[in-house]
Amino acid sequence: MLNSLSLTLNNLTSITVLVFALGFIGARLNSDLKIPDPVYQIISIYLLFGIGLKGGVALNGSSFDELIKPVIATIFLGILIPIFAFLALKQIRKLNDIDRGAISAFYGSTSLVTFTAALIYLETLDIDYEGFATTLLTIMEIPGLIVGIFIASRLSSKNVPWKKSIEEIVLGKTVLLLVGGLLIGFITGKAGYGQVEPFFVNLLPGILALFLLHLGFVAGSQIHLIKEVGLGLFTFAIVFPIFAGLLGVVAGQLAGLSVGGATILGVLSASASYIAAPAAISIALPSANQSLALTSSIGITFPFNLIFGIPIIHAIALFLFT
Repeated sequence: MLNSLSLTLNNLTSITVLVFALGFIGARLNSDLKIPDPVYQIISIYLLFGIGLKGGVALNGSSFDELIKPVIATIFLGILIPIFAFLALKQIRKLNDIDRGAISAFYGSTSLVTFTAALIYLETLDIDYEGFATTLLTIMEIPGLIVGIFIASRLSSKNVPWKKSIEEIVLGKTVLLLVGGLLIGFITGKAGYGQVEPFFVNLLPGILALFLLHLGFVAGSQIHLIKEVGLGLFTFAIVFPIFAGLLGVVAGQLAGLSVGGATILGVLSASASYIAAPAAISIALPSANQSLALTSSIGITFPFNLIFGIPIIHAIALFLFT
């Protein structure tokens, strides 16, 4: 317990948390810390492709037997988590079913930056994890969006353009860069990756810090929107990720993952999307109030996971594996 508390306190003073806090404070003080959109787009592409590339190289050295159980567990989590999220959001009466479905899709999908922060957290502690973790990130990205959209569309009278929404999910920047990076990394292997490794590994913490500065600013700018719904959504954005993270850790243990791998699967389950989800939801559920989902995911869940969630999920994994 003391060790977990120490790790949490150390995480509070990490560069990732402090930079996010700087962006948040800057927004509340009406500063102009926001990163220009073109720079934000470049950083997004760097993170998505770099993570996919690294995962593809690791996938190159993984066997089918190693992958099959974690992949099945990830698919089940991707389906179950948005269903559980929707049921939990039913307790918030100020939300309608379309908004519940949109928020469920955000929480059923994944956060690349939270995933990256978890990798850096484990690497800082010299904790090993399965190299195919990025494969699990890519797999979980899609089912949550589809299930959330499906639930909302079936409970509303709106005709959802399924073809366009599926195309947006599959052919959108997030999935395309992750899958493309995976394929390129898998084909080129360690030999090819070695030529670009300094760019995609050594620079990662610094570039991630700039991305977090931007996200902190966005969170600080939108946090007031939670008042529209009240304490219920705020509570959901903190409690539900821990529940989903517990599911992820248990699923990882049953799938035969290591402590580090189960921690990553737990973090993926606890995270909420804010890159792929907005694009997909805007097409599939145009009447949904996306500001609520974005504010909940970026303004509450993301900083909570960054500061407390990752250490808590890691502590849960350590407890279950002892």
